Amino acid sequence: MSEAIRHPFSPIVFKDTKTLILGSFPSVKSIENNFYYNHPQNQFWKILSSITSYPINNRDQKIWLLKEAKLGLWDMISSCSRENSADSSIEDEEVNDIASFIEKNTSIETIAFTGRKSQTLFELNFGYLDINTCYLPSPSSAYAKLSLEQKIIAYKKNLKL
Repeated sequence: MSEAIRHPFSPIVFKDTKTLILGSFPSVKSIENNFYYNHPQNQFWKILSSITSYPINNRDQKIWLLKEAKLGLWDMISSCSRENSADSSIEDEEVNDIASFIEKNTSIETIAFTGRKSQTLFELNFGYLDINTCYLPSPSSAYAKLSLEQKIIAYKKNLKL
C-alpha cells in the first residue's frame, strides 16, 4: 500500500449553500488537475451543467454554477492510502469533521453523496446528525450501471434543481 495522501482541496461552500455534495476522495487525475471531479471522463460537471444550463468551460464557471445552484462540494475523507482512484482501493482513511462543518455552515439543509463509500462513511461517523441526506449515483464513467441520461434524472430529482 502506498503512503497516506492528504486531501488537497478546501471545501467549496457559500453563505447560502443549501446542499453539500460529499464525495469520497479526489481521483488521481483530479488531484493532478487541481480541482474536484476533474478527470476528463468524470460526468459530474456535465450532469450539473445539463440540469442548470450553466456553462462549465473553466474552474470559475464551475464555482459560479455551484454558487448559483446553492451547492457546496467536499469529500468525506481527509487522508487515506490507495493504489488507484477506485474507492475500493482506499485504506486507512481518516474522515473530515463533517459535524463541525455543518455547525459552522448553518444554511446547509441536505447532504448528498456521490457514491456508496461517502454515504457509508458518513453513516458510520455522523449518522446521529439530524440532517436530510440523499444518494446520487457515482458520476464516474466507470460506474456504467446507469447511463449519463439516467444519472442526470437522478441528480435533478435528488438535488431538486
